[in-house]
Amino acid sequence: MFERPDVGERAVIVHIEFSSSQSESEDLGEFIELVRSAGVETVDTVTGSRNQPSSRLFVGQGKLDEIRAAREAAEADVVLFNHALSPSQERNLERELKCRVLDRTGVILDIFAQRARTHEGKLQVELAQLDHMATRLIRGWTHLERQKGGIGMRGPGETQLETDRRLLRARIKSIHRRLEKVRRQRDQGRRARKRADIPTVSLVGYTNAGKSTLFNHVTTASVYAADQLFATLDPTLRRLDLPDIGPVVMADTVGFIRHLPHKLVEAFRATLEETTEASLLLHIIDCADERRDENIEQVEDVLLEIGADEVPMLQVYNKVDLLEDFQSRVDRNDEGVPVRVWVSAITGEGIPQLFDAIVERLAEDVIHLDVLLGPQDGKLRALLHEAGAVIGEEYRDDGDTVVEVRLQSRDWYQILSKAKMQAENIRFADNS
Repeated sequence: MFERPDVGERAVIVHIEFSSSQSESEDLGEFIELVRSAGVETVDTVTGSRNQPSSRLFVGQGKLDEIRAAREAAEADVVLFNHALSPSQERNLERELKCRVLDRTGVILDIFAQRARTHEGKLQVELAQLDHMATRLIRGWTHLERQKGGIGMRGPGETQLETDRRLLRARIKSIHRRLEKVRRQRDQGRRARKRADIPTVSLVGYTNAGKSTLFNHVTTASVYAADQLFATLDPTLRRLDLPDIGPVVMADTVGFIRHLPHKLVEAFRATLEETTEASLLLHIIDCADERRDENIEQVEDVLLEIGADEVPMLQVYNKVDLLEDFQSRVDRNDEGVPVRVWVSAITGEGIPQLFDAIVERLAEDVIHLDVLLGPQDGKLRALLHEAGAVIGEEYRDDGDTVVEVRLQSRDWYQILSKAKMQAENIRFADNS
């Protein structure tokens, strides 16, 4: 669409530390991993410090000359900034460096475009790309901005630009309509699961924390998992049967990242709604990461932004195999409720404890009863067996049967309703 330099496979990375905004500093190592995930080779890295960014070129003239020399020496065909650039800054830098310039958001969008597999994922990525492109449209058509002299040559540039703007707006509206249809379909699926009382467990966490590897281990699925940032983009749902709980839907979602562009959060809202509607969140954390605490804070900020901060959460500290002399364990709060599980998705260490913790968190309303049933209660006994809630039975000499049952309270009341019996009329073995 644009007459701009193509992005190649060799890149120079630029990272500037700003003394005026220490809290907004990006991680250079993480950005290098992002570039690697995009399939681009880093041939040189230019770093520097500055009080604040230049409004015209983001960097000073001296640093610009250094970047230009590094690009020419390495024969790189793209310069990647570990920062958010304005459209005018990108345009000015491309003019000075004579090559394609991308900022942090552009790199993330490129990765998303590569990873999208489903129809929904591709639509979400395209929407995010078009939103990002909308403010940069004019820069791609700089050869059409000015009117040319001579008869018959006046005005085509402006006409072409306006045409492209209209096409862009129309495409964005079309994608919004299609995503709204996808959103309605997802809502229907969630409502159906709610009617069937099927809990949803959603995996969230910082990108490359091991969500997909854990998901594959737990559900025996075959979701693409790699040591890359944003290896998983499309949400994946799998059914899982847990003891006492029954069927559970587990959802693997897109990973979060520091300073995730707001447009991306908006584009993936339909996907992230799986998180907001979940019964339990599994916050997967890379316990071997040096910036573990910062990553936890970033994930919690995104959860707050999408309205999922009130959903019950179980922290899963993954990759304990990378820690020396560390055994998997379950940490509980003062009330004895599991709040943290230490596991390794690669080796399987701690996975049984994770299952137990999930069951315990989801089964907070599970009841365990010794029900006393007479010969006339055959229907109730049959329904309890049908639900798989019977643990054991003991027959008495008087013809009554003590049935030990364990099930969720909602299932207990549903069974009583089917048997046309009232809860207050049920006899129990301890008060018979």
